[in-house]
Amino acid sequence: MAESGSLPTGFGELEVLAVGMVLLVEALTGLCLNSLTILSFCKTPELRTPTHLLVLSLALADSGISLNSLVAGTSSLLRRWPYGSNGCQAHGFQGFVTALASICSSAAIAWGRYHHYCTRSQLAWNTAISLVICVWLSSAFWAALPLLGWGHYDYEPLGTCCTLDYSRVDRNFTSFLFTMSFFNFILPLFITFISYRLMEQKLKKTGHLQVPALVAKAVPTINAINYALGSEMVHKGIWQCLSPQRSGLDRAR
Repeated sequence: MAESGSLPTGFGELEVLAVGMVLLVEALTGLCLNSLTILSFCKTPELRTPTHLLVLSLALADSGISLNSLVAGTSSLLRRWPYGSNGCQAHGFQGFVTALASICSSAAIAWGRYHHYCTRSQLAWNTAISLVICVWLSSAFWAALPLLGWGHYDYEPLGTCCTLDYSRVDRNFTSFLFTMSFFNFILPLFITFISYRLMEQKLKKTGHLQVPALVAKAVPTINAINYALGSEMVHKGIWQCLSPQRSGLDRAR
């Protein structure tokens, strides 16, 4: 970790500032877009459906990733990590929880769309709530394991943010990485692929092929555009939130 006022070993001034600026832009963009999604869900009754609850879970997860990037970007501009060892562990845990929740929420959305288009039945509230709870409990479980000794959080090479220590090659970390990857990357990707594949086949038969992107993105900004801002109903909800005239009518009612 870099000392106060000094550059991290092996990095120049321009490199550190560039990383910090990129992280800040990414964080602020992700926060703005996902905040619109969250706000529209809270203020627009038409969006309060079980299907959109899954999108809300994704937006919350991606907002958490953006907050993690905001901390990392600020630390990069400071050229040091100012929060100590415990802060590093908390930063790594928070970033990992939200990253896993984002991936698993994307898989849940894919399954939800398959359920809607292929069974022609609405997703039940208890099913959607159960999915969201499972996503976050599972993500918290896997993110907590490095704090308990299976896996390890440490500073990234720049020394201004924290994540899993991928430089470790011992049996402890390797076993954690492979097990975690199966349940949190391979399995969600399989669910996403199968859901969209089955939906594609179903829509081809009916002649209404409108399939979204096959591989769910974990990047907050792309998720906001792909799942939330790409929805016509969410567009209307955001417009209602931002329109002064609409807000006045809502208050009058």
